[in-house]
Amino acid sequence: MAKVELKQPIVQEISEHVKDAQCVVIVDYRGLTVAEDTELRKQLREAGITYKVYKNTLMNFAFQGTAFESLAPVLEGPSAIAISSTDATAPARVLSKFAKNAPALEIKAGVVEGTFYDAEGMKAIAAVPSREELLSKFLGSIQSPITNFARVLKQIAEKDGSGDAAEEA
Repeated sequence: MAKVELKQPIVQEISEHVKDAQCVVIVDYRGLTVAEDTELRKQLREAGITYKVYKNTLMNFAFQGTAFESLAPVLEGPSAIAISSTDATAPARVLSKFAKNAPALEIKAGVVEGTFYDAEGMKAIAAVPSREELLSKFLGSIQSPITNFARVLKQIAEKDGSGDAAEEA
């Protein structure tokens, strides 16, 4: 069997993962201990993120003709790929948070919803809260004026009610 035929299933696997992906992040994992790598994989799995180590040439072949083709220049040295098809900011958030405790982990670049970001751009993406957080903040900001208005009306009603009771006595 030719080498190309052996590698084709791996390229297909990568292509399947990135086909519906909202976010793909390339990281350099050199220097991570086994314990750190195990913990990183656990955190990514819990967040619903696919994390694998592939050969750069195989990732390059899988990215050709897709929105992730712009990642080809950063595919140098040992590279791992984090893929999310549900949350566009989750891989950047989890990897960035983990990199604070494990400085050996380096985010090289990523593509979020079709737009290429370098390492600095991915740090900015990591600062964006999750969709659930944004929705809860939005609902809180909508609810706040209504709650304050109701509180003021209650205080006015209590003030008027206590004033009437004092006059009657």
